[in-house]
Amino acid sequence: MRRTRLGLLSLLPLLLGAPSPAWAQAPAALKSQAKAAAAKAQAKTAQAQEVSDVLKVPRPKGGEYFGLYLMDKKVGWFFSDLTALPGNKAQSINELIFKAQVGTRVSERVHREVRIYEAKPGGKLLSFTVTQRGDGGDQDLVGTVTADGLRVVRKRPGQPDEVLKPLPAPKETVEDADQARVALLRGKPVEGVTLDGTDLEGYRTVTTVEAPEEQVLAGVKAKLSRVSTLSDKEKVPVTALLTTDGKMVRVDFGQTMQARAESEAVAKRLDLVEVFGLTRVVLPKPLPAKAREVPGQVKLVMKNLPAKFQQNTYRQKYTPLPDGRVEVTLTAAPPAPNGRKPRPVADPDGGENLKSTLAVESDAPAIRAQAKSIIREEKDAYTAARMLSAWVYSNLQKDYGVSADRATDVLRQKKGDCTEHSLLTVAMLRASGIPARRVDGVIYMVNADGVPALYWHEWVEAYVGEWTQLDPTFNQPVADATHFSVGYEGNAEITPLIGSLQVTDVK
Repeated sequence: MRRTRLGLLSLLPLLLGAPSPAWAQAPAALKSQAKAAAAKAQAKTAQAQEVSDVLKVPRPKGGEYFGLYLMDKKVGWFFSDLTALPGNKAQSINELIFKAQVGTRVSERVHREVRIYEAKPGGKLLSFTVTQRGDGGDQDLVGTVTADGLRVVRKRPGQPDEVLKPLPAPKETVEDADQARVALLRGKPVEGVTLDGTDLEGYRTVTTVEAPEEQVLAGVKAKLSRVSTLSDKEKVPVTALLTTDGKMVRVDFGQTMQARAESEAVAKRLDLVEVFGLTRVVLPKPLPAKAREVPGQVKLVMKNLPAKFQQNTYRQKYTPLPDGRVEVTLTAAPPAPNGRKPRPVADPDGGENLKSTLAVESDAPAIRAQAKSIIREEKDAYTAARMLSAWVYSNLQKDYGVSADRATDVLRQKKGDCTEHSLLTVAMLRASGIPARRVDGVIYMVNADGVPALYWHEWVEAYVGEWTQLDPTFNQPVADATHFSVGYEGNAEITPLIGSLQVTDVK
């Protein structure tokens, strides 16, 4: 790229016009003005042809393939590439394929993103296409940055194209397409804002250079560079190891998921992994019957639960034990009658839990109409919340491994697992003026193998004058004390708990 730029600069005199015999006879002032104009044009052209550091760093030609491993079991593959395009632009391609057994079904998800940037330093994101296939539904999001902001068209099979509400212009730059290699080139942290391809929100992302480490590659000891990236959305450190020639050999997503550099053929050769059994938390004994009562309570002694998860709430209380374990008291009770409020209810978080998003489409006419038909003129927020949750339980077919990422899709297909039940319930709650959010955590179950365990689950929290939790998957107007919450809204912050969290005692 640098040689191309220098070649264009060498042609600049021809582009401006060669001097004629009259040039030598021109007045001195005219000569001075012409020289200044030529210098200005030359500087402008040089600036236009300058390229970002992200295009200067070494990287494998043709892109990179990785096998994706969950707790050392292969569940998918990943492809990444970044190249220069004509017209001083750059293109980033990222493709993820996930395949696993969910219950009795095989779930496969394809997520591919193509982004176009200006290639200059700090080059803006110009356009993108997000393609999603398989589990979660098929759709394309085609985004174009205009003078007025970001215009996104959503395309789905068998449905008319949908132009989404205008969004602010993204702050993402071309350097954010590969912060890891840019940080290594510069030898200092790189900070930017990345547009998330699933919710179209921008999140601050920072990459820092860490101490290098030695590993044996192909029988030879090699010194590898190490960088760590942290997003304000995921809040899970993503650590990458790279060779001196720019090849990324491994990426760690927390402690449980890892991408390993592999050839294309090897990367695409997948195992069939049953994720329920792989990720469950086995209990030393069954929970007592009182855990399923409302009001009800149970105590669990946990190991390897990081301090950041030990935040006391109205449902969960934490008592540190001398040996580093923690005793968690889980309680379940309906909201107090004198604390309940009529609809609409003000959001204690300033409106975040009433917002319509790409997934929680609470302002969609179909969602609003369905919620209205269920609760009609009911004013009490908690009564309305129970009615909506009960309707979702009764009208959605329990179909594990068949899912949708948008509330309107869930409403149309009327089937899915806990994520679809929670998504549609939250969307209708917000449409009804009740602040709500999805809750991530684990729930107690005993499956066919007879092993008492906690399985990953999603349910609902609503603000009806005070916060309360409901489970539309199991028709619980009060989520019982078998539910242990660790986060909200599908946040990847909980991934380090998978495979590491242990329950050593039940009381």
